[in-house]
Amino acid sequence: MKNYALVLILLLTCLPLLAADIPEILESGHRSEQNKARDDFRHPVETLEFFQLRPDMTVVEIWPGAGWYTEILAPLMKEKGTLYAAHFPSQSPVPYFSQSRADFEKKLAADPENYGKVVVGEFSPEQGVLSVPPGTADRVLTFRNVHNWLRTDSEQKAFELFYTALKPGGMLGVVEHRAKPDRDRQWMLDNGYMGEDYVIALAAKAGFKLLGRSEINSNPKDTTDHPKGVWTLPPTLRLGEESREQYQAIGESDRMTLLFIKPEK
Repeated sequence: MKNYALVLILLLTCLPLLAADIPEILESGHRSEQNKARDDFRHPVETLEFFQLRPDMTVVEIWPGAGWYTEILAPLMKEKGTLYAAHFPSQSPVPYFSQSRADFEKKLAADPENYGKVVVGEFSPEQGVLSVPPGTADRVLTFRNVHNWLRTDSEQKAFELFYTALKPGGMLGVVEHRAKPDRDRQWMLDNGYMGEDYVIALAAKAGFKLLGRSEINSNPKDTTDHPKGVWTLPPTLRLGEESREQYQAIGESDRMTLLFIKPEK
């Protein structure tokens, strides 16, 4: 059996490379003030360090949305690494998906200095599609996405696709809204929070081993029982002005941060 603790210790020696680059990127002018305001909730330096990221890796970002993390990952990887942005399908019949993909591509095209080397692809777990060559990725990263795949009963397939994309010894990093224990699948579907044990079980069934978990993105102020689920909280604030100050005071959701490894054969 592999000594995963030893693997983690060895990878920690690479952290100075990452720590030196990210703070400068966070303050760069290509990021909006609105996105910079999320840093205090999303802890990008600590999160990417926990995921043992290096600038010379092949990294897959799953469903990057408007590109909050892409703004950090793309400049970090552009010189020595490769970043795949596995976005929504370009021909999706879902208007939100197709518009989000178009807006993302427009964002990248407007700033070739930072985004010119990003490889834009597709991820559709219900269709079994992740447009990354199998066995080539050092890291697959997904931020606040797992709950979405419940809508198409494709959450297990998603983890299987991640496993296929990764090299042996490659790692999967997951940040996800965290439910209280013992919430059932329907509650998670309705509210956008996922059980930590549920996510770990999905990864284990796909073949991953849990390497570590962190409280970097935890928020003890979040009770997780809001009228519009996780979307009640910022940045969505689905209730609009109703109780806005209350939800802004809570901040973004309580989140699990998990790191898995694809065992070497």
